Amino acid sequence: MGSEIFEVGLFSPDASTATTGAVMILRTWDAETLIRSIPWMRLQNLQGRNLYVRPHGEHDLTMVDDLKRESIDRMFASGFKPAAVVETSPGNFQAWLKHSRTLSKEVSTAAARTLAEDFGGDKGAADWRHFGRLAGFTNRKPKYQSAEGLFPFVRLHAANGAIYRESERFIEGVENRLAREKERAAQTRLQYPSRRAVRRRTIEDFRANSLYGGDGTRIDLAYAIYALAHGSPDEQVKAAIRSRDLSHKGDEKRQTEYVERTVSKAFSIVERNTAGRER
Repeated sequence: MGSEIFEVGLFSPDASTATTGAVMILRTWDAETLIRSIPWMRLQNLQGRNLYVRPHGEHDLTMVDDLKRESIDRMFASGFKPAAVVETSPGNFQAWLKHSRTLSKEVSTAAARTLAEDFGGDKGAADWRHFGRLAGFTNRKPKYQSAEGLFPFVRLHAANGAIYRESERFIEGVENRLAREKERAAQTRLQYPSRRAVRRRTIEDFRANSLYGGDGTRIDLAYAIYALAHGSPDEQVKAAIRSRDLSHKGDEKRQTEYVERTVSKAFSIVERNTAGRER
C-alpha cells in the first residue's frame, strides 16, 4: 500500500465476548509497529475480532470491495492493475488501487464510487476512508465458519504496490465530473435568488422541529431534500446525516448504504420537482 501511517480496526460483533468492551478497537500505527503487534492481533482475532486496515488521513489509495475474480482480471486487463489484491473470503476480493497523487476526501470518495460502479464492487463501501480487511488473519463472520468450527484466512494474492496505468486519465475524469456537479448546484441556487441572503437551515433545525416527531429517518430525508434543492454539495449533505448516531442501522457498510439511499431519494425528488416547474 505504500503508506507511512495506518489505522487498524479490530471489530467484534459481540463486544461482550471480547477482552475489552469496545465494539471497535482503533489503533494508529506505522508499518513497523503494526508488524510488532501481530501477536496481540492474532489473539484478538482468535477471540472473535475481525481485523481491518486503511491509510491514515488523506491518501493516494482506493479500496474496491466485494469483487469477483472476473472483475479483478478485468482490472488487470484494462489499465487498472491493483496495488494489492486481498481475498477476504473464498471467491470474494478487495482491490487497493494506487493513484498517481494524494486525493482530497471529495475526489477520493467520488473515485471509489466510480470504480465500484465500473467493476461491479460494493457501492455501499465506496468512500475515501473505508476499511479493507487485513490479510493474514481469519474472517470471523459466522456464515463462513466450517462444520469443524474453523474460519477462512484473509489471503494476500498480489502486492506490486504500483500506480495503475490509467490513473491520470481516470482521476481527471472524476474531477471534471465533480466540477460539473458543482456547476449544477450553483445553477440550482440561482433558482432561489430571494433566499440567498437568508440563513440556510441546518440539520439541527430539522431535528428540533416538532413536525417530525423525532423520527430520524424522516428528518434526514427532509433535510436532504431541502439542502440539495438549495445547492448544497452531496458530500456536505451526507456528512450532516452522519452527524447523528447511525449504529442502529447496522455496521459501517449498512450505515453508508442508508446515507447513500437517503441522498439518492432526496435528489430524485428535487430533480422531479425541478422538472415539473420547467414544464
